[in-house]
Amino acid sequence: MSSLTSLDTPAVQPELAASNTRLAVRRFLRNRLAVVGLGVVVFFVLFCFVGPLLYSTDQTHTLLQQVNESPSRAHWLGTDAVGHDELGRLMYGGKVSLIVGLSAGVLATVIGTLWGAAAGYAGGWIDAFMMRVVDAGIAIPALFILLVVSAITTPDLGGLVLILGLISWLVPSRLVRAETLTLKNRDFVLTLRATGGGHARAITRHILPNSVSTVIVAATFQIADAILLVAYVSYLGLGVQPPSTDWGGMLSSGMTAAYSGYWWLIVPPGLAIILVVWAFNAIGDGLRDAFDVRGRA
Repeated sequence: MSSLTSLDTPAVQPELAASNTRLAVRRFLRNRLAVVGLGVVVFFVLFCFVGPLLYSTDQTHTLLQQVNESPSRAHWLGTDAVGHDELGRLMYGGKVSLIVGLSAGVLATVIGTLWGAAAGYAGGWIDAFMMRVVDAGIAIPALFILLVVSAITTPDLGGLVLILGLISWLVPSRLVRAETLTLKNRDFVLTLRATGGGHARAITRHILPNSVSTVIVAATFQIADAILLVAYVSYLGLGVQPPSTDWGGMLSSGMTAAYSGYWWLIVPPGLAIILVVWAFNAIGDGLRDAFDVRGRA
């Protein structure tokens, strides 16, 4: 009974896991770019979700009496072509971009993790077939798929999340598969299998918990990619539809007025996209270095 109980315990003991977590946190905090990136993400989350509670604006009705006004005390970032306050619009559009990016990134990571773990653990022809599906998907540009889908139908917010998640899971699946190939031959997995443990138990009790660092790093990059893809399709007018908007849609609308000198319609959303995408990539780099065992001299 005691031997079976020991097999049910996680591969990493709680004390060791806590020690590794503290070490990873210290290594992450020593990465200045990653810490700055985390601060940028926290700022934009507060800006987009808490900001509208403190800076209330009308983002639904057309206000022709205040069209294309330059920044002033009444409108800190001016107004757009239909009279919407640009600062309030930036908060509103950022909320959509962050919700879609975070949701699609998490969905893509979950799908990719399950697919990669199953392929790597199964091995043989099943692994070969599943990874050929991944290779075929990677060969098709994600932006091309988004344009085709958007031309066929106009997705709502939930539909956009689902589409982005279903085309962005390919890279995480390859990363998790590579991790699974090394873990499935470790002693704790082989012992579990030798004592009658099922495949699902081996994956859920050992493979996935020991791949958590790879999954977390992959998720941060997927979120950044999803936010960028949302901006792409919205810039082309194929994203969320008015009166909803996101940062890419704001850029698309502002470009028509850019030649008239209305810089406040394109600079703020453009900077927001650049900063948030950079921030998530910086966090991903920091997490990758923090979890890199080989770098822990």
